[in-house]
Amino acid sequence: MKKITILALLIIAAIGFNSCEDDDVLEFVAQAPEELSFTNEFSNEYILTTATSSNLGERFTWTSASFEVPTVVSYDLQKSVLGDFSDMEVVGTTTGNELAVTISNLLSYASEAGLDNDPNTPEPNTGEVSFRIRAYVGDNSGPDVLSGTQVLTLVLPEATLEDPSASIASLGVVGSGYNNWGAYADGFFYTTDQPDVFVSYVTLFDGEIKFRLDNDWGVNYGDTGADGTLDQDGDNIVVTAGHYKITADLAGGTYTIEPFTWGVVGSAYNDWGATPDGKFFYDYTTDTFKVGIKLLDGEFKIRFNNDWAVNFGDTGADGTLDDGGDNIAVSAGFYAISINMNDMTYIIETADLWGVVGSGYNDWGATPDFTFTQVNPDVWIAEVVTILDGEIKFRINEDWGVNVGDTGADGTLDDGGDNIAVTAGNARIWIDILNNTYTINQ
Repeated sequence: MKKITILALLIIAAIGFNSCEDDDVLEFVAQAPEELSFTNEFSNEYILTTATSSNLGERFTWTSASFEVPTVVSYDLQKSVLGDFSDMEVVGTTTGNELAVTISNLLSYASEAGLDNDPNTPEPNTGEVSFRIRAYVGDNSGPDVLSGTQVLTLVLPEATLEDPSASIASLGVVGSGYNNWGAYADGFFYTTDQPDVFVSYVTLFDGEIKFRLDNDWGVNYGDTGADGTLDQDGDNIVVTAGHYKITADLAGGTYTIEPFTWGVVGSAYNDWGATPDGKFFYDYTTDTFKVGIKLLDGEFKIRFNNDWAVNFGDTGADGTLDDGGDNIAVSAGFYAISINMNDMTYIIETADLWGVVGSGYNDWGATPDFTFTQVNPDVWIAEVVTILDGEIKFRINEDWGVNVGDTGADGTLDDGGDNIAVTAGNARIWIDILNNTYTINQ
């Protein structure tokens, strides 16, 4: 009898436990917070200069949003140039309570807003960009809440010729060594802090070049005698393929052409030099060198002319370039890297990078896409791409989720558009995301 009683109790307990499992299911329902607001102090205006592009522009902080459920809360920092967020763009996402933007970021937003620091043009140099915070539960499937709008007034001081990044000069590089004697626009020269002294960073082919004004033969310079002297209407200058810095002193009548390239080298990119380093491009709007690059798990450094004689790392991981410094650790992904050789700082951040894909380049992704570098806020360049006879498109981060072609072959980028027919040769490809245009220069 005692054994039977114990068995009955066990059966009753099991039934009770199963009933509890069936009837007492806990369900959490997220509730939208009542308020979300910025907590940092904002300046009356933000004066933006290229010399301070790597500095902190603003650190946005905000209150925590509680959805009354045990879940991760994510925050998007959103910006709008138009002010009504119909052009909303997410600046960054975090599960914390702060996000920072640099002066370089704000300069990019200023460009989107149509600001210009050129005193010779009528464009404004003061404008506004709006920001707000959006909070939502971790999987982005429930309610959300928006903060109020915070407007930042951005100011671009007028540039002068003393600003080495002030403008593109009227002088250009032309020739079989650059653009097949004018088949497309001449290579850019930039103003410097010395009047009548201009500098160009170009990739050249085996051939000959000259320098001319305004993409026109009315005023052009060569070098009769190959003595480093600029001669108006002079002989063509013989060059070999490579990356160069050209300095032209029109007042002194001299010029120099020297090998010049900063590049990424390391286990994270090219097995410490087994292939050419990832080349940086010059951005005259910020007086920095930039590269868009796909990296592997590993380490990298930045070196000059694919050689270890001049190389920089980061001892202390503080964002400062140190001569011969420690390797910089990085995880696999797509990155935008900017180096400022004036204050010896660098910025590395994950990025959405455009790339070239197609039968005309890598058999539609059989090998990595050729990555573009964002050299201006809306302009991306891929140089020099070895193109095959075939077709290409442009896509982001080697993924078909975002890709553009050209339906109608009219030079306009179309979302998911037709493949672009190309012929074999070396190409400099430019895409202008703001205006939805592209050029393939061969």
